[in-house]
Amino acid sequence: MNEHIELPCHRDQFYVRSRRSVPAARQLTERSLKWWGLDSWDRSHDLSLCVSELATNALLHGVPRGRGFLLRLRYDGELVRVEVHDSGPGTPRVPDEPGGPGGPESEGGRGLLLVAALSDKWGVGERTPGKIVWCEFAVP
Repeated sequence: MNEHIELPCHRDQFYVRSRRSVPAARQLTERSLKWWGLDSWDRSHDLSLCVSELATNALLHGVPRGRGFLLRLRYDGELVRVEVHDSGPGTPRVPDEPGGPGGPESEGGRGLLLVAALSDKWGVGERTPGKIVWCEFAVP
């Protein structure tokens, strides 16, 4: 009757529209992974890189002047989910998708290619205003 219920680990942090927010988001991610006992996990660096890419994309393309973005990290014992919430318009796409940014010689759009390659899943969710760009990593 009194069974122990394990709640997911959860971190939320709001960041202002500043270049310093990207390394700060990555540091929060690395501290969170350490707190959750995942700092020696072989995918921890991949996850931190994805946070940097999603935070950078939010700052460059999704955060209007005077606004910021929310980084949400969640670990439930089996999965780490990263979400970056912004209030800007548009839907991010990788360069290979129809309507995606640039072509082979384009300098933009490579961040989402990294996220797609390193994470197990990624996507874009709706939010009013704006969007949520997320990625997930399964933990063995």
